[in-house]
Amino acid sequence: MLASTIAALLSILSLPSVGLPSLFIISLLSATLLPMGSEPAVFAVVKMNSDLFWPAVVVATAGNTVGGAISYSMGYGAKRAFAEEKQTRWFSWLQRYGPKTLLLSWLPVIGDPLCVLAGWLKMSFLQSLLYMAVGKLLRYITMTSLLLSVPDGIWQRIGSWV
Repeated sequence: MLASTIAALLSILSLPSVGLPSLFIISLLSATLLPMGSEPAVFAVVKMNSDLFWPAVVVATAGNTVGGAISYSMGYGAKRAFAEEKQTRWFSWLQRYGPKTLLLSWLPVIGDPLCVLAGWLKMSFLQSLLYMAVGKLLRYITMTSLLLSVPDGIWQRIGSWV
């Protein structure tokens, strides 16, 4: 049952048949607390059509930022649901630097929880969204450019191992 559901989801999100809308959804989901990355999807779209570099980067940034906003909203809602707040080192660090800390929202493992904590701390939503978007945009530009610089022969060898 689970395998068929996953296969159906992957079929729906298949990059060659859906393209940029699929990239948006993958980027959005990967910015929530779901453990997945969107960089391979961005790279795949750009590798299939190099003219889509900027559209893919913009769509992935938008999707990832919307996902960050969802995480922010989850934190904001959690704050409202729990009356008692425990201060931790993370909270004080986030409060000290404010929404600028969300430039780091692209980082694996800690990026998504940063968005949740920003909502929990009720940081300015628009400022938080702006910093999330800038950090994520810089990540997609950097990662996609680096992946495109890898020679095709290496990707073919990796593909033969899989």
